[in-house]
Amino acid sequence: MSSKRSIGIIGCGWLGKPLSCELANDFSLECFSRENTTDTSALWQSDTIIIAIHTKDNYIKTLQKILTLAKPTSNFVLMSSTSIYREFDSAVDESAIITKTSLIKEAEDLLLNSKKSVLVLRLGGLMGEDRVAGRWKSATDFSDGFVNYIHRDDVISIVKLMMQKGITEGIYNLVAPNHPLRSEIHQKNSEDFGFALGTFEGMTKRVIISDKLVKDLDYTFLHPNPLNFWS
Repeated sequence: MSSKRSIGIIGCGWLGKPLSCELANDFSLECFSRENTTDTSALWQSDTIIIAIHTKDNYIKTLQKILTLAKPTSNFVLMSSTSIYREFDSAVDESAIITKTSLIKEAEDLLLNSKKSVLVLRLGGLMGEDRVAGRWKSATDFSDGFVNYIHRDDVISIVKLMMQKGITEGIYNLVAPNHPLRSEIHQKNSEDFGFALGTFEGMTKRVIISDKLVKDLDYTFLHPNPLNFWS
C-alpha cells in the first residue's frame, strides 16, 4: 500500500484533470467524474477530497451525498467562486460578510457547517488555454468593469502548494493581483485572435483581493496580469 497521502478529485474536467496530473507525482491520486462516484469506494477513503464540479444538476444534493459517503476523517477542498461577492461593488476580501443568499453561499455553508477541515477556494473567472476572454459563442453585450480572473496554471500551482504545506482549513480568494478593464482585455484578444469586439456599457468596480493567499503561501503568481494570459 502506498504511504503517500491520498487525494480524490470529484470533477475530472477542464480544471480537475490537469490538476490530478500535477498532484499525482506527490500524492496517491484518483480523479473521478461526477457521474461515477456512487460505486467508487476508493474515493470515499481518500485523506483529502477535492470537489471541482459545476453548480448545475442538483449541486447541493450532490454535495450532501458526498458528505454522507466520505469517511469522517477526510479533509475537503471546495472549488467555490468569487461570484459569492456579487452584492459588493468595491474592493473586497475574505473578511466580507456575505448577506445575500446564493447557491454558492449555500454550498460553502453546507460544508463549513458539516466538517471541521474544509478549505474553501473562491476562484475568480477561470481563464487560460482555450478559454479566451471575449471569444464567446453567443454573448456580444457586456458590462465593463475591473476583471477578477485567474489563470488555470495558477489554480493548479496554488492547490499543489496548499496540499504540500498541509493547509486544510480556511477561505481563500484565488484571483490574479492585476485587474484591468474587461473592455481592455476583449480589445486585445479580439486583435490577437481575430474575433469581433462586442459592446460595453456600465461599470462595475468590484475588485477581489487575494492578499491573504499571497501572504500565507508566500506565493508569486505565474500569470499576474489577465491582459497577458494568452501571450
